[in-house]
Amino acid sequence: MSRNRERTGATTPDTSTPAALTQNDSGDFSFVVPTDFVDLPTGGKYYPENHPLHGQDCIEIRHMTAKEEDILTSRTLLKKGIAVDRLLSNIIIDKRISPDSLFVGDKNAIIIAARISGYGAIYDTSINCPNCGEKQDYSFDLNDSNVYLGENKESFNVVDNNDGTFTTVLPKTKITATFKLLTGFDEKKIVKGLEQDRKSKSHEHSITRQLRNFLVKVNDHASTQAIDYVIDNIPSMDSRHLRLAYRNACPNLDLTQHFACTFCEHEQDLEVPLTADFFWPDR
Repeated sequence: MSRNRERTGATTPDTSTPAALTQNDSGDFSFVVPTDFVDLPTGGKYYPENHPLHGQDCIEIRHMTAKEEDILTSRTLLKKGIAVDRLLSNIIIDKRISPDSLFVGDKNAIIIAARISGYGAIYDTSINCPNCGEKQDYSFDLNDSNVYLGENKESFNVVDNNDGTFTTVLPKTKITATFKLLTGFDEKKIVKGLEQDRKSKSHEHSITRQLRNFLVKVNDHASTQAIDYVIDNIPSMDSRHLRLAYRNACPNLDLTQHFACTFCEHEQDLEVPLTADFFWPDR
């Protein structure tokens, strides 16, 4: 799928300049941790008026420290799945902003910026070639990312309602579907639901759970009953269209990069895999 892209304007950490470290007469140290301004893919456009990021095109974060590394290596936080959110809470300067309230695309941009400031832009990981299957070490440059602003939404007949929602007409049933952008809170609901599916030993409802979390209206009906009925009964063609419409409307950080296999010489663009090496290099 072709996309119009522009290089991300997020500030690249200046690793050549250390944070200011001074010592007063009593021998106490004063250490000023540097900060960066990270461009938000949404440009603050879809946040409600009472949100601190409403109309703001960037967010200020401080660089990671050893305290944040403690968070990222905490077995308790990792087991609960809240280590990254706790990290974000620590480094976001404006404490009125909860990671749960961030749109997914904005949250991704902050996570990438935090990783660059903490460990640099080069991300070394292992990857299996999609052609021959051979596992190999590969390096990605996280600075080589692009901000996708939702330019392709018109190709799926998506209309921006300028109120934080989008509308598209489903091709098969001709239902007018209205959806919103997912937040960190919505992501947690989806993950929790999938965990419940696994515990109950039933099949995972990954697609329908995603639809239930971003679909807010069908035709003129916003009731849970109407939305659930449509999700459970629309043809696969309509379901696929709705998911693609959401993906193309959602501003995000595009981490697609070129991959060349050292074994079979296969080449293809791949999304950078965010494995355990991402925040824990050489652990």
